[in-house]
Amino acid sequence: QVQLVESGGGLVQPGGSLRLSCAASGSIDSISAMGWYRQAPGKQRELVAAITSGGSTNYADSVKGRFTISRDNAKTMVNLQMNSLKPEDTAVYYCKLLLTSFRYYWGKGTLVTVSS
Repeated sequence: QVQLVESGGGLVQPGGSLRLSCAASGSIDSISAMGWYRQAPGKQRELVAAITSGGSTNYADSVKGRFTISRDNAKTMVNLQMNSLKPEDTAVYYCKLLLTSFRYYWGKGTLVTVSS
């Protein structure tokens, strides 16, 4: 069993910053990639940023230049530094873990609210 625990969500004013973290534990054999997705009310879940085991990153156009994804040396924790936050960044942010076996796991989500 694999567990993903997210932390760092909350309320922030426009222009502010937040840092999300996701820690993976359990029966993890080989990680292919980890990433962050988000889902705003009434919208589909979308990719925000992802990082592969090799360190390659991918960002949604809407967050490029504002968000940075990183991971720890053990590669079982992924962080998302979010700067210059906008009201449209308000969503539940989910961590996703993809294994080389193509199995994937989701965290329960953490709410980010950007509002004055």
